[in-house]
Amino acid sequence: MPGPNRSKRLSRLCSSLGLLLFSGSPALAQISRAVTPAQEAEMGLALSACPPAVTSGAGVYVLGPTGYARARETTNGFNALVQHSMPGAQEPQCMDAEGSRTLLVRYLKVAEWRASGKTPDEIKALTAKAFASGVFPRVQRPGIDYMLSQHNEVSNFRGQVTHFPPHVMFFGTSLKNSDLGVGTKLGVDGNPVGPVFVAGEGSPYALVIVPIAAGTHAHAADSRRSKPSKRRL
Repeated sequence: MPGPNRSKRLSRLCSSLGLLLFSGSPALAQISRAVTPAQEAEMGLALSACPPAVTSGAGVYVLGPTGYARARETTNGFNALVQHSMPGAQEPQCMDAEGSRTLLVRYLKVAEWRASGKTPDEIKALTAKAFASGVFPRVQRPGIDYMLSQHNEVSNFRGQVTHFPPHVMFFGTSLKNSDLGVGTKLGVDGNPVGPVFVAGEGSPYALVIVPIAAGTHAHAADSRRSKPSKRRL
C-alpha cells in the first residue's frame, strides 16, 4: 500500500515530467480528472516505461489499498504499471499482449496477496502453487517488457535495490547466461558482467535484460571503452 512519502514522491515526479504524457491525449485527460493526484502521478510513471509509439494506447494499472486497479483499458495490447517486487523497489513496466496474459497476472495477484497481509514466504509458496496448478499461465511465445523509464529502482543479483538505466526485457526465450557468454562474476552494480544478462534464470518468467542507455554499459565491471584503431586506407 502506498504511504504518504511515496505519494509525495510520485506527485513530485509527475510534476518533473511536466505532465507531457497526458497533455497530448484526450483519453488521458479524461482519466486524469477521475483519479487522485497520486494516482495520476503513478500513471505517468508507469507510462514512462513505454516507447512513444505504444504510450497512447497502453492500458494502465495503479496500486491501491487492496492491490492494483485498472485505470485505463488497453487499445493496443500493451499494459503499464509500476511494480514493487520488494520494499524500496520501483519498477515501471510496459508489457506486450503475451506479457499482459502471463506476467501481468502474476504481478496483480502478488500485489493482492501482499495487500492482504501475506508474508514473503507465504507469497513464494502461493506463487509456486499457482504455477503448478496453471492459475499463472505459462509463456507461450517470446515477448517484450519495456522498462524505458529513467526512474528504475530494481533488485540486483545481491538482493539490493539499486538504480538501473532504461532497458528492454525479453521473456520466453529459454536463454541462459551461459548461452550469452555471461559468467557468474558480478559488476559494481550487483548484476552479471556483460552487455546483456538473464534475470530469473531457470524460472517460468526468466528475462533477458538489454540496457539501452546510449554509450553506456551500466552493469559492466569496467566502464572504460577501447578506442577504435586508426587504419590507413
